[in-house]
Amino acid sequence: MYSVVVMKYVIVTGGVLSGLGKGITASSIGVLMKSVGLRVTSIKIDPYLNSDAGTMSPFEHGEVFVLDDGGEVDLDLGNYERFLDVSLTKDHNITTGKVYSSVIERERRGDYLGKTVQVIPHITDEIQDWIERVSTIPTDGGNESPDACVIELGGTVGDIESSPFIEALRQFQFRVGRQNVCFVHVSLVPVMGPVGEQKTKPTQHTVKELRGLGITPDLIVCRSKEPLQQEIKQKLAAFCHVEPKAVISAHDLSNLYQIPISFEKQGVRAMIADCIGLGMSGDDEYLEDWRKMADRVDEFQEEVRIAMVGKYTGLSDSYLSVIKALQHSSIAVNRRLVIDWIESTDLDSSIKHTDGDAHRKAWETLKLADGILVPGGFGNRGVEGKIEAARYARESRVPYLGICLGLQIATIEFCRNELGLQGANSEEFVDNPDSLENKAVVFMPEISKTHMGGTMRLGAKVTPFVMEDCKIKRLYGNPSEVSERHRHRYEVNPELIEEIEAKGMIYVGKDETGQRCEIMELKDHPYYVGTQYHPEFKSRPGRPSPPFLGLLKAAVGEVL
Repeated sequence: MYSVVVMKYVIVTGGVLSGLGKGITASSIGVLMKSVGLRVTSIKIDPYLNSDAGTMSPFEHGEVFVLDDGGEVDLDLGNYERFLDVSLTKDHNITTGKVYSSVIERERRGDYLGKTVQVIPHITDEIQDWIERVSTIPTDGGNESPDACVIELGGTVGDIESSPFIEALRQFQFRVGRQNVCFVHVSLVPVMGPVGEQKTKPTQHTVKELRGLGITPDLIVCRSKEPLQQEIKQKLAAFCHVEPKAVISAHDLSNLYQIPISFEKQGVRAMIADCIGLGMSGDDEYLEDWRKMADRVDEFQEEVRIAMVGKYTGLSDSYLSVIKALQHSSIAVNRRLVIDWIESTDLDSSIKHTDGDAHRKAWETLKLADGILVPGGFGNRGVEGKIEAARYARESRVPYLGICLGLQIATIEFCRNELGLQGANSEEFVDNPDSLENKAVVFMPEISKTHMGGTMRLGAKVTPFVMEDCKIKRLYGNPSEVSERHRHRYEVNPELIEEIEAKGMIYVGKDETGQRCEIMELKDHPYYVGTQYHPEFKSRPGRPSPPFLGLLKAAVGEVL
């Protein structure tokens, strides 16, 4: 364990185009730093004007990741939490909206003593102050401040909206001491032409632009399909003002968990250590355990097939944490995970006459699955198809996990087909909720009807178990209660609970009032579980989420 007196910073920037994997690069660097006993935290900078990611469409920004404190943040914070096993706060996601709001509020209070408020120095100072303040917050469950902070700047160098942050980071290196900062730049090395030549010009240009803005990268991480050729490393080093060994190949690997191992083989840990003045070379038990886990993922031969029934199936980032939670559980059951994506609208019987092929293929895929998962979501598109999937899982005794909306879907289906409540539905899915006769799911009374951002029931909430013996409680290790993260506006109608439970669908976990349903379990079924909360957000590679683990165990035939 190293004793770090001064906070150390690794700052990850990106060039050429977005989506190169800066978040995974930052997370992997964090793993290497953690492997030598450093307490590591992370910050994500998003240069958009939104205060947070809460109101963004999945098509715009992938999934909204939810933190313990209710922060709705960028999905990269999920990568940080999973790789580093930390619990971050909403302040670990810095946005332009947050920064400007803070500065304007201070200006309104008169904190600037009548001075003209400008981007430089007031916005850039606010960014630096924010980083220094947040980087000291304990995130690993203890009370000690972190030793190191990995900062990812979203977007690409040259974006207008990134300019204040680039300038702030340029100044920051002198505020905290250049010897305490390591700059890592992620860029693209594309392959063009029939000969498959790796092209260096995009990286040359983006590094030149970054240096022109006052930041000289210490390491250049080059994304490519194949390993970076040695002559390409030499060429990039010559043009980008770094040693050849500081040009790192970030080529495609068998799984994401191999990336920290690949970085270590290329000497990334030692180079960062030299840059920020830490003794971080050598191997250790932590990294060896990580290596074994990464290798295990590639060794599985037998498959487990999970049907994911949703409406954003063409954009897997919309369900990133759900995918990761399934992967974590598949490792625990020693199976290679296969996800069959099913567009929920294709399961709806109403499509049979307009697109019969899509309907038939969707049902064929569903019936081949070892387990069925209906994730969270909003809106009425594809709802009837999800209801059909829940009914099939219940009647055919196929393992089922419903998350948030997935629990509500299972409840609606049960009300319609077991309780005989014709037209039972959620208030969310009808134009005139007051006219809905059988309300299976209702709008929560404390939620705002006028504002969208940050108004849902958000963050970690305690769920006491109200049933002593049930599958899901055993999967959690038989605690009296669990704490999981929430993100919802609707809930199971409390007035129907007694009637539903009398028919065998039991809400085994409820909130502290005993009224709000949190965990559902169907009697006499191998595994038919729903959670109002989102267990995927707390799943870790070595510690899979219990509801997901139950689904995978049931899917491979294990009796729970």
